[in-house]
Amino acid sequence: MASSNITSVINEEIRQRKGEISTINRQIHANPELAYEEHKAHDVFVKTLESLNFQVTPHAYGLATAFSAEYGSGGRLVIYNAEYDALPGIGHACGHNLIASASFAAFLGAAAALKASGRPGRVRLLGTPAEEGGGGKLKLIEAGAYKGASACLMVHPGPGHNMPAPLRGVAFAPMLANVKMRVHFAGREAHASIAPWDGVNALDAVCLSYNAISMLRQQIRPYERIHGVFRSAGDRPNVTPADCTVEYYCRSATKCGAEVLWQRVQKCFEGAAIATGCEMRLEPINSYADLRFSRALCEAYVGAMPEGTVSLGTPADILAGSTDMGNVCYECPGFHGVFGIGTKEGQANHTKGFTAASGTEDAFERALECGRGMAEVGWKVLSDDAFAERVEKEWKEDMKQAAEGKAASI
Repeated sequence: MASSNITSVINEEIRQRKGEISTINRQIHANPELAYEEHKAHDVFVKTLESLNFQVTPHAYGLATAFSAEYGSGGRLVIYNAEYDALPGIGHACGHNLIASASFAAFLGAAAALKASGRPGRVRLLGTPAEEGGGGKLKLIEAGAYKGASACLMVHPGPGHNMPAPLRGVAFAPMLANVKMRVHFAGREAHASIAPWDGVNALDAVCLSYNAISMLRQQIRPYERIHGVFRSAGDRPNVTPADCTVEYYCRSATKCGAEVLWQRVQKCFEGAAIATGCEMRLEPINSYADLRFSRALCEAYVGAMPEGTVSLGTPADILAGSTDMGNVCYECPGFHGVFGIGTKEGQANHTKGFTAASGTEDAFERALECGRGMAEVGWKVLSDDAFAERVEKEWKEDMKQAAEGKAASI
């Protein structure tokens, strides 16, 4: 079929299924669920997809709140990630309801294109829980969810007030690698007044390490970040704290860079343990890789979106967090675009203002627009052999660059 006809098929399918997509969007936003607790989101997706006669696997890949829906056979495989976890206390302040909606729309559009063409190929909608710190995609990777994929695509909402009109989105925004670690200090209890000399103060180790890391921040690169919190720091002032725990994130432009930064931070903890006489134990949480990009996928997405509304690259301050989609990009060619929603100054991701903005009809319409664009890109991967070969070749070359510690950049 001609590309114009396929575009019409994609647009018509998404138009006809707007009601189902909107229902999912509203239900997820109105019922925020934390990492690995997204049972309502999981269930509404499974029920809706089954009603549309898709092959659906609930509780997929050993995760209670993951699902997988697929259409087609043979050929290449394109995956769309649907995120739907929320944040404690502030709900969908990262707009994962919109991510789920955009990926659902893209999946429906790409599946319709496959059906109309009669070509071989597979398109998969993957429900990916626990992006907000839970590392859900890491578990999916371990279970083989992305094995054999020719591309994986998703988009993420960001603050629209940072994007000058007519710009509404970017194809690639850098995201940092993130090494996450809990550090446990073990000392010895004592009565803080009667016999303080009998104690080994784990809180002192926490405070020494905190100050050492604060000094280290002067000596790190501009794009690197170190931040942490005290998880436990004693119970009563008159008892020498014997067991204290902190949690720290170390971010850098690449996986290699984040690991090197963590080694420097770890010395701060080790020094504090030696100085106070405490024992120290490290507990890895999960680590997110830096976000890599496929230039071919990015260029195709820009071409599929309304002219002038999406730029190829962006300054790092549009979104400079971390995501487990970075780990997926080390498994297969990846795309993680950003689209702006109607926020005001100070309403960036992870704020109550962003939660409100992510629930608006305008934000939903923008997510649908991104879904249409991703459907066209997915179809291009499935149907255009030369394009798919370019995507694969560029990804293999980029993996060599990543192994050398070089950051992705447009």
